[in-house]
Amino acid sequence: MILLVKLILAHILGDFILQPKSWVKNKEKNKLKSVVLYAHVALHAALLFLLIWDFSYWPLILMLSVLHLIIDAVKLIFQTKATKRIWFFIDQALHLTAIFVVFLLYTNTSILALNLPTTSALLLLTCLIFLTKPTAIIMQVVFSKWDIKKLTKTSESLAHAGMYIGVLERLLVFIFIIMGHWEAVGFLITAKSVFRFGDLKEAKHRKLTEYVLIGTLISFGIAVVTGILYITLI
Repeated sequence: MILLVKLILAHILGDFILQPKSWVKNKEKNKLKSVVLYAHVALHAALLFLLIWDFSYWPLILMLSVLHLIIDAVKLIFQTKATKRIWFFIDQALHLTAIFVVFLLYTNTSILALNLPTTSALLLLTCLIFLTKPTAIIMQVVFSKWDIKKLTKTSESLAHAGMYIGVLERLLVFIFIIMGHWEAVGFLITAKSVFRFGDLKEAKHRKLTEYVLIGTLISFGIAVVTGILYITLI
């Protein structure tokens, strides 16, 4: 179990936390000719080695690295500007599927029966990291369907304030759920509604209100599902 969590954590770190936007743009522009593509795969391999810290797992790391390169290459070849959003989710689904399949093929029962407390701590760390920048990127991809800048061009806001608010609310929701305080989640939703929707009453703000509502529901929903998955796995 702990090995699987390490594989997923390495993917989250490599694809979201440690991959700058400049790398993404470079890969989309140059596709298979992009040096960054291969540097990105090398980064994933390095993260796997660092997290697993056992050279005997080199076949597993090699398989995942090759599969990661193939999946990214397929995405870059077939992705267009119109299908960029859907290919993001296809790409992530394929990566996670590859991780699970390789893990099942490579492991045995002795590997699965590892120290549960260690697994619990690593899974907790993985969930917390996932709810920060990775979830923010997922939400950006979802909202790429609409021109958000046009909706918010007349609204004054602190730089990156929305992202920080989203990260904090997801972390709070996750903590409340794993501690069994579902009523606190309801209080958080109510508090945000009072502060966030109080100035969106006019008809001209309808689109912005819908945008905020969708974002809130997706953000809270991801945090809730992550919390339930953590409790279920532990």
